Amino acid sequence: MPGETNALNNLFGGELLARMDRAASISAKRHSEEIVVTSSVNHVSFGKAIPIGTTVTIEAKVSRAFTTSMEVYIDVWIDDDKGEKIKANEAIYTFVAVDKNGRPTKIDKILPETEQEKKRYDAALRRKQLSLVLAGKLKADDATELKALFS
Repeated sequence: MPGETNALNNLFGGELLARMDRAASISAKRHSEEIVVTSSVNHVSFGKAIPIGTTVTIEAKVSRAFTTSMEVYIDVWIDDDKGEKIKANEAIYTFVAVDKNGRPTKIDKILPETEQEKKRYDAALRRKQLSLVLAGKLKADDATELKALFS
């Protein structure tokens, strides 16, 4: 849509972020079967511009569920002139499941099956530990998964 594009007729990054947030929230809600709120946008990679008129596919999947939070990995695909899918962007969001009063509520874990799911699942704990260390909520010495990378 013209109102969603910049002067180069490419989709605004903020518009894509909103669309990814919507898709990721659906994925998180389906997994947790609870109300979910966006806790953080941990990573965004704008790899390719999305020109006006391009078909966009957003795939969002819970990569790991913790006690009340879950990481959702988002892949954004565009169709080229031949109808082939090309990966354009990716992002990682964190959601928290909450009850009707807005208090965090426990959720089920996930079991990764494919190689990609297993890689994303394992990396999710490292990303969580890094976020907690940077926020001052976890001491670096206690970030066992991060420390293992350097041992």
